[in-house]
Amino acid sequence: MSKTILATEPSSTPLAGKEHPFRKYKREQERISRHKIYRTTLFYTTYSIIMLVFAVREGYTLRAIAFIPAGLLLWMLTEYMSHKHILHHHFPVSDNPFKRPFSIFANRVLDPLHFGHHENPFDGSHMSGNLRDFMPLYIICAPISIFLFPPFTASIIVAAFFQGYIIEEWVHHATHFYKLRDPYSRYMKKHHLYHHTAHGMTRGYGTSSGIFDYVFGTRYPPNVRERLYGRKQSSASKKAKPQIEQV
Repeated sequence: MSKTILATEPSSTPLAGKEHPFRKYKREQERISRHKIYRTTLFYTTYSIIMLVFAVREGYTLRAIAFIPAGLLLWMLTEYMSHKHILHHHFPVSDNPFKRPFSIFANRVLDPLHFGHHENPFDGSHMSGNLRDFMPLYIICAPISIFLFPPFTASIIVAAFFQGYIIEEWVHHATHFYKLRDPYSRYMKKHHLYHHTAHGMTRGYGTSSGIFDYVFGTRYPPNVRERLYGRKQSSASKKAKPQIEQV
């Protein structure tokens, strides 16, 4: 059975004691990507902590905890949908006078936003987002969720949503740069790096999980999943032996 190539990574054979150029390049790009995530992590995690502290002080601890999963799931759905329908979509410039300004923006900004990452999967400048990327959404949603909804309901969903974004950023960063050995990290590395291949680009849109790939039918085919993740042999099949007919 042929092996599945997950990523096009140049050979890293050492050159007479010197660090291989690609290793040096990858280390530099990891630093660029990581420093970008530091800023977004500091801002949104601080906001999430503040919201949780206020919830505990006001006696809404259980309510806040109950709404956290909703925010995380909302982010996972947003991550999947935006990855599939925006980041993997080309936006031609429209001739319609009403659509033209928006199509020009989409063509110039959204079109190259993600395809540059696929063309250079270890480029730190395309790996992680900037703090300003979600700032308009935060400026709108944070005050609305605090002042127009019951205490620590929508506001906790918003905080968990942005915290889900931070988790996804670190998971994406790790899949490209780190070799973590826990089952989740190994699964996501195989899942995401196969998405970077020519055969995987139209599937596997989940960056922090494969849940919505399963829900919306964009999982990899069974033969690919078997090669990527392996298939555990059931205990019954291990014990089963061929039956020999006795005459």
